[in-house]
Amino acid sequence: MAKKKKDKKAEKELRKTQWEQQQAGIIDYDVYIMSKKENIINIIFAYCIIFIVGMIFYHNPILAALLGLFAFKFPKIRTNSIIKKRKSSLTIQFKDLLYSVSSSMEAGRSIEAAFKDALRDMAIIYPNPETPIMKETVFIVRKIEMNEPVEQALLEFAKRSHIDDIENFADIISVCKRTGGNLAEVVRNTSQVIGDKIETKREIETTITSKKFESRIMSVMPIAMVFLLSVSSPEFMEPVFTTITGNIVMTIAIFMFTIAFFVSEKIVDIEV
Repeated sequence: MAKKKKDKKAEKELRKTQWEQQQAGIIDYDVYIMSKKENIINIIFAYCIIFIVGMIFYHNPILAALLGLFAFKFPKIRTNSIIKKRKSSLTIQFKDLLYSVSSSMEAGRSIEAAFKDALRDMAIIYPNPETPIMKETVFIVRKIEMNEPVEQALLEFAKRSHIDDIENFADIISVCKRTGGNLAEVVRNTSQVIGDKIETKREIETTITSKKFESRIMSVMPIAMVFLLSVSSPEFMEPVFTTITGNIVMTIAIFMFTIAFFVSEKIVDIEV
């Protein structure tokens, strides 16, 4: 019991630290902590949607209200979605950073000077200073100005990003700095590889956009069909809404449609 309380206290302290770092702009890109306001808004939004679906399937406010309790799971789903989108955006932004660094190094600048030049270039591409890559570039440049090795700054960024391309780049730069490899060539090749991967992913996303739309339409269709049947033929649907067996069948149907939705989303989510 004491150990369990200790673990909960440690977890609470960790989340508090992560929240403070998030507010300060030191982001672990695999962690997103919602504010209380965000949590409440997401739960209310999800509860309303689920309650409406529950009323369509049950025609019983009590059962619909009970079904709505699943809304408390929505903030976690929303958090995972935010993390995924944030990491996807960071990958694209990192590609632009690499192109800028590569151009400076090919002009004969050192990697440290190239990152300082890149900060000016990135400010033009991303004028909003709150853009993740702008914050990260500022952190890297500050560490360079404090005489911290650039490879160390990159490794720290890579560790927080949890993105394979950034981690690989940081590892390669670290090895090249130790062994005296051709940094300009490495940066150019890495930016080319990452650029090709992103373009390939965009082509795949363009190809499957229509399939994603079809998948979401198919997920909504069962709800629409139950609603139309209950409106157009209420006597036909009455046994489903007024008997225990009908409610059980509807509950099974809801869970099957939910599973089908998440499976279809997983199928069209292609990683490159």
